[in-house]
Amino acid sequence: MVDNNMKLEFLAKSQNEGFARVGVAAFVSQLDPTLDELTDIKTAVSEAVTNAIIHGYNNDESKSVKIETTIDSGNVTIIVEDEGNGIENIDQAREPLYTSRPDLERSGMGFTVMETFMDLVQVISKKGSGTKIIMQKKLVL
Repeated sequence: MVDNNMKLEFLAKSQNEGFARVGVAAFVSQLDPTLDELTDIKTAVSEAVTNAIIHGYNNDESKSVKIETTIDSGNVTIIVEDEGNGIENIDQAREPLYTSRPDLERSGMGFTVMETFMDLVQVISKKGSGTKIIMQKKLVL
């Protein structure tokens, strides 16, 4: 039984990354997380949304990014999804310092950051069919 659930959908504009981060943080705040837990979640959401915008859509602002956040017994699940380019080699994309956009001087640390701040990060993607990032964090209640 899910305790609570919310969905956001917004255009793939870089300025909406902050909205996504704050929206998820506001929703998760009902669990009274620590400041560190909230910062971890906001950072991971920022990375996932930024990846969708830059890598999934190549900054095509006409596309949309979807986020679903579920709370279940102190477990927070955040799904960030795009219908963009997809990832050809997920294992390679998860390697620290790897970037598919060196022309933009990206650090290649997106997945590493997500994995550092969340308890679980799952990547589902197929070249040409978009990407779904599923992140989970257990909050101390």
